[in-house]
Amino acid sequence: MEQFIVDLTETTGSIAGALWGIPAIVLLVGTGLYLTIRLRFIQFRGFKHAINLLQGKYDKPQDAGEVSHFQALSTALSATVGTGNIAGVATAIALGGPGAVFWMWITALVGMASKFTSCTLAVKYRVVHEDGSVSGGPMYTLSRALNLKWLGALFAIFTLIASFGVGNMVQANSVVDGLRYINPEIGNYRIVIGVVLAILVGLVIIGGIKRIAKIASIIVPFMAVFYCGAALTILFLNAAEIPSAFFTIINLAINPEAAGGGAIGAAIQYGVARGVFSNEAGLGSAAIAHASAKTNEPVREGLVAMLGPFIDTIVICTMTALVIVIMGAWGDGRPESYESAALTVYAFEQGLGQVGAWVVGFGLMFFALSTIIAWSYYGDRSAEFLFGKRAIMPYRIVYTLLIIIGASIPVKLVWNMADITNILMAAPNLISLILLVGLVKKLSNKYFSEPQQKTR
Repeated sequence: MEQFIVDLTETTGSIAGALWGIPAIVLLVGTGLYLTIRLRFIQFRGFKHAINLLQGKYDKPQDAGEVSHFQALSTALSATVGTGNIAGVATAIALGGPGAVFWMWITALVGMASKFTSCTLAVKYRVVHEDGSVSGGPMYTLSRALNLKWLGALFAIFTLIASFGVGNMVQANSVVDGLRYINPEIGNYRIVIGVVLAILVGLVIIGGIKRIAKIASIIVPFMAVFYCGAALTILFLNAAEIPSAFFTIINLAINPEAAGGGAIGAAIQYGVARGVFSNEAGLGSAAIAHASAKTNEPVREGLVAMLGPFIDTIVICTMTALVIVIMGAWGDGRPESYESAALTVYAFEQGLGQVGAWVVGFGLMFFALSTIIAWSYYGDRSAEFLFGKRAIMPYRIVYTLLIIIGASIPVKLVWNMADITNILMAAPNLISLILLVGLVKKLSNKYFSEPQQKTR
């Protein structure tokens, strides 16, 4: 049995590596670029209005939905602001060099158009139940807009599986790892940590999206202040090095002479893969959370949603990357065995001493916890789509129990399965975006053609 697990881990690792190579780059970035052009660079011309929407300037309490624009974005960010910002950036730089960060930026910028399109459609084709609760996401878009219920079911199946993997067990393991950075002895109490974590998560998710959104709207700002505050402190103390760090990133991304050999190819591959892992643009998962927003204007929630990749990748991931580059924790300055979260710990430790290590450790813990909570909602909406409302509570119980297992076992196999299901999630979602971009363009043009006082 042990050999079977080893073989299965290697096989799934090979499949995941192949899927997240050139096919993923073409599929995700290509679609994002296509949507950007079709929607006339919506991520730039709609950015200011999106900020106003997030601040609640156009909220209407009587609109259908369950949570505010801010709470919907917080829930979506809870699922994306996580280990990708700490471990993902470090892995991209370790394997692709600092130039990988530039391609993370590109992925995020075109991904903003993907997220705008996906979340606009999610609100338009969501189902509002008699009790006021909402179900929405790519599975409903595929089913109701394109009459492709079988493809919607595939998306829901892959999302359900991914929720158990990357949304749950991987993150539970990351909580333990985060605590181990603070005190190595904590690793001996994995099951105890898993039980405590399961109880905390269970108490939140049993209340559905309203309680999840409420907790997320508290945790996300706290995480931003806690982690980004430490990163900004290091950058402030080394402000003179910031311009050269940006130059290093850009130069190694586009200058073959500076990067050398196949380094640019590696930068593109790892930058795109880690960028998508960081902000989930194109996967369609965030649309499930944004579908619950209180609004009768689908375009409004699409605009709010597109801020996610900007906050996640352009802002938070960039801070992590600059700290790593400025502290010299890459190339010859990188300890040989450090490729993931340990590299970020090392960089923060160089900048703030032991306090830096604690910040990253606690950051991993809170980031992972928030991701577990948010992904539970993605999974239970998928369970409902596939099996009806009767499946929601059993799903939540199983999801909670798997946290204990995730905290207790090595999760390389789970990571591989999660990576595979993630890209399989993306395929049905991207089909809906490409086929329905014309409709989204009409909705967008109509929305922006209205006088400002009418949009209030």
